[in-house]
Amino acid sequence: MRNILTRMTVLLSGLVLTTAIQAADLTVYTYDSFLSEWGPGPQLEKAFEQQCQCDIEFIGVEDGVSILNRLRIEGKRNKADVILGIDDALMEETRATGLIAEHQQDLSTLKAELNWTDSQFVPVDYGYFAFIYDSRKISQPITSLKALVESDARVLYQDPRTSTPGQGLMMWMKAVYGDQADQGWQQLAGHTVTVTKGWWEAYSMFLKGSADYVLSYTTSPAYHQVNEQTSHYKAAPFSEGHIAQIELAAVTATSDNPELARRFVRFLTSDTAQQIIPVTNWMLPVRNKVTLPEAFDTLIQPERIGFSASEMAEKRRSWLREWRNAAAM
Repeated sequence: MRNILTRMTVLLSGLVLTTAIQAADLTVYTYDSFLSEWGPGPQLEKAFEQQCQCDIEFIGVEDGVSILNRLRIEGKRNKADVILGIDDALMEETRATGLIAEHQQDLSTLKAELNWTDSQFVPVDYGYFAFIYDSRKISQPITSLKALVESDARVLYQDPRTSTPGQGLMMWMKAVYGDQADQGWQQLAGHTVTVTKGWWEAYSMFLKGSADYVLSYTTSPAYHQVNEQTSHYKAAPFSEGHIAQIELAAVTATSDNPELARRFVRFLTSDTAQQIIPVTNWMLPVRNKVTLPEAFDTLIQPERIGFSASEMAEKRRSWLREWRNAAAM
């Protein structure tokens, strides 16, 4: 009997220990490129796990739009403790799911230009959408969105239904064309090579020479300068201005370990994480005084235009229908 009781005690102790270990694990929904070997995910995971003595499980989907779609489908059954990669254009729709908790973070360390006060979403990086070209092939780049639309240049961009850059272009078209955006989409469709589901498909096609311009970020040339020692990839500065994107992290209201989740979100804005993210995710840091490679000093400094998060929440579906009717391939 004593042996049986001893075995039961050991078994129960093991179950308690296993439960404790499982409770310490953190599940993060993010996008695939964040988790790639060249993305920030592996380095951030290693750095945070050393601090917390816990295990992080990253679950990747195609893009920030896909993170929102997954949350909607799974509802309260979602496995995420943290979502990472929703952007400010999707913020209000994500909030409306009722699945986001208060982050309880000190936002005073963020750049003043972000002017960020939200109590549920925390910025982790930001950037500006831009069309990238190869200066070896194009000596006089196009200097406005209207000029690009009205040109015969071969263009690659991403689907706004599944991609945050594609959604950014949708906002850009509305900001520049307003009520005539459908006509702009139709004209652009005449010289669009293809519309891809995500960013990497379009960018890799561009690098293989499939198009003259590809929708990406003003920071993309810095990647080529730092990692490839090449400076011929450039971002075209557009006279109408550029749409900004702020990528966000948030704790889910369904998290099994909300304190660890908040700790991870806090870590993402730390000096350690902010040194990693710009040179792996190729976006701008949300903190001041982050040391960056000199390549970042060569980037264009665009004027910011666009719409508020609430405007996007109100208009996004109708703008998607407009795009689909005018330009879907």
